Amino acid sequence: MTIKVLVVDDSSFFRRRVSEILSQDPRLEVVGAATNGLDATKKVAELKPNVITMDIEMPIMDGITAVREIMAENPTPILMFSSLTHDGAQATLDALDAGALDFLPKKFEDIATNRDEAIRLLQQKVKELGQRRLFRRMPRTPITKKAEIKPTTRPLSQRFSTVGAKTDIDDTPAPKVVIKASGKRYKLLVIGTSTGGPVALQRILTQIPANYPHPILLVQHMPAAFTPAFAGRLNSLCKIEVKEAENGDLLKPGCAYLAPGGMQMMVDRSGSHGRLKVLVGKEEMNYKPSVDITFASAAKAFAGDVLSVVLTGMGADGREGARLLKSAGSTIWAQDEASCVVYGMPQAVTNAGLSSKSIPLDSMADAILKESASG
Repeated sequence: MTIKVLVVDDSSFFRRRVSEILSQDPRLEVVGAATNGLDATKKVAELKPNVITMDIEMPIMDGITAVREIMAENPTPILMFSSLTHDGAQATLDALDAGALDFLPKKFEDIATNRDEAIRLLQQKVKELGQRRLFRRMPRTPITKKAEIKPTTRPLSQRFSTVGAKTDIDDTPAPKVVIKASGKRYKLLVIGTSTGGPVALQRILTQIPANYPHPILLVQHMPAAFTPAFAGRLNSLCKIEVKEAENGDLLKPGCAYLAPGGMQMMVDRSGSHGRLKVLVGKEEMNYKPSVDITFASAAKAFAGDVLSVVLTGMGADGREGARLLKSAGSTIWAQDEASCVVYGMPQAVTNAGLSSKSIPLDSMADAILKESASG
């Protein structure tokens, strides 16, 4: 089935460039273009695209406001284009809070090491998002903030059905799945994710209490310019402490460490907890940070004492690291397909027989807390 795309940008050059790239793929059809957010909201209602590519800074109506209005009136998967700056990171996180599903750097040379790879990645992301159509807006989760730093909107989580379905919003809360604790003891929680991960992590971590008994390692595929802003945002919203990981950090219970973009995060055993090594990764690595590398180091340092979770994301990063964790006796869980933005990474560990449970996003925090306190 052809995926219909609306391209939104105030630059005629960028609209033309994106349209040409997408049109090279026979599964993608650019059905229209819009020059600002207000124009986009009108054309979404008229053209009913399967995916929207959206700029952030535009006249008349900016991209974040447009995302919010589109998600309220005609919910559609949205891919943001953003600059790799501090302000660009903050704006992109606001757009994800408003309902956008993913983002790419606006400068194509920042997407990949060569032009062909950048083109392939853009086409792949649009196709992945185009396979999702219906959105369920979930109730807001009460949050106790440590600071007054606030994102533009509250976190949303979404559910999807396939392309071609009638577009609508279902406000009925999804039932939570009751997970029975295993009784196993842990010393570390590790979470890996990619596409859809910022919203998923925010939803889970805001439900973790300040006295959570273990350190938490977070690996989110994200550029280096974005991870400081994302860590700061999570820290302002969560009861636990959240920080961008630094080389030499001593792991503390009730603290989450976000792997810096462009780097690799590993853990060494140091007493009963551990110490982080944050290093420049090998150039040939596809992901920086890589879930596989962090999972593998956790398996070596903590053997069977790790609870690991693979959330929504494109590709299979995390599968080989999960294989090492499982061999060491650790527990691997995956997010279930229905609640994923992209069921790639969780599917990879599930199909490999590595995951013991597939858990909906809305049940994940409860499951983590119950399992962590069970031993």
